[in-house]
Amino acid sequence: MAQLFYYLLKTVRPRQWLKNLAVYAALLFSGFFFIPTYFFKATEAFLVFCGLASAIYIINDIVDASEDQKHPFKKKRPIASGLLPIPLAIFVAVVDLLVVFIWAWNLSFFFCLVCLIYITLNLIYTRYLKTIPILDLITIATFYTLRVYAGAIVVNLHMNVWFLLTVISAALFLAVGKRQSERTLLSGLTGGLSGHRAVLSAYSVRLLDIYTSMFASATWFTYALFAFQHRIDVADGPIPSFFALVPRTLVLQKWLMITVPVVIYGVMRYLQLIYEKNQGESPERVFLSDMPLLGSVIIWFILTLTVLYGIG
Repeated sequence: MAQLFYYLLKTVRPRQWLKNLAVYAALLFSGFFFIPTYFFKATEAFLVFCGLASAIYIINDIVDASEDQKHPFKKKRPIASGLLPIPLAIFVAVVDLLVVFIWAWNLSFFFCLVCLIYITLNLIYTRYLKTIPILDLITIATFYTLRVYAGAIVVNLHMNVWFLLTVISAALFLAVGKRQSERTLLSGLTGGLSGHRAVLSAYSVRLLDIYTSMFASATWFTYALFAFQHRIDVADGPIPSFFALVPRTLVLQKWLMITVPVVIYGVMRYLQLIYEKNQGESPERVFLSDMPLLGSVIIWFILTLTVLYGIG
């Protein structure tokens, strides 16, 4: 029993839940991050998406079991290796989805609708879109965008268009980096790219380099525009008190720009990991294991809180 629970836990991949932190984006930049009502509602949305992701991973592993058995790493997954019975996996996925959608419905009709679109698109991606060049990358970026929108909808807050473009650019950057690493990893194996993931054959090394450069630049540039234009409202706290002493021109804008160098460093570090260490196949593992990259994320978060909320 304990072994089955362990295999089930591996299948739902808790590490991947980090991606669902995107639901907090609108709340963070709205100025309401520390208001309990808003924060707890966003947290419920985060948990709903974690449940959705878990069900999707189970379904994906069932559908891709035969293909995963040919992959050097994925063949060790519980379902592909036969350690987790498929009937049990199906039962858990169905119960998970039932609970998640009841929860989502109670939060908001429109939030529930986004969740439905999210899982439907995931199922279409698993069966068809992941085999179509370019559309596979765009679909991955759409998943991140839907998370951000879901987080904004559940707390009924506006999402800045430049931050949304940043999310899209960053998602495409991560997706291309993943393809870069997968191509390098699988090209030397028996059967080549077509024997493991045929869609990779459509991406030459040169084309992936161009995509990587394009979306890496777009990520930091759209974020810089967002940071420059983001309005900071004067409120209580040490930093807003400081704002009261300086010209209004400096109060309303520009202070979030101090986080831009950190974002640029993060992009450059991730590029280094992709090209020098071939570590882009699993973005969440990279973020958790690479201390310079993790440190840049933590510094960015602290600086953002300091500027927006006067904490520090």
